[in-house]
Amino acid sequence: MTDEAPEAVPQAVPEAPPEPGGPAPLGLVRTPTGHDPVDAGLERLADADHLPADGHLAVYEDVHRALRDELTALDAPPPAPTTPYDLRS
Repeated sequence: MTDEAPEAVPQAVPEAPPEPGGPAPLGLVRTPTGHDPVDAGLERLADADHLPADGHLAVYEDVHRALRDELTALDAPPPAPTTPYDLRS
């Protein structure tokens, strides 16, 4: 048995708690999908972290609209190929 004091283990300093009833980030991890428009929508969700609850709806509707537009674009027929020159004789 030794009389040495154990070394202090450094601990993370907790962030100041958010104001009671104020907005607080959820700390969710957003994993990139590799599809830029979808990733932009997911990043837009971070805007809701700093808004009161009644402001979340506008962000969610905006992201939902953008994602729906991306899905709708998948069903659109591909554009007709164009030729770099005129085929008329």
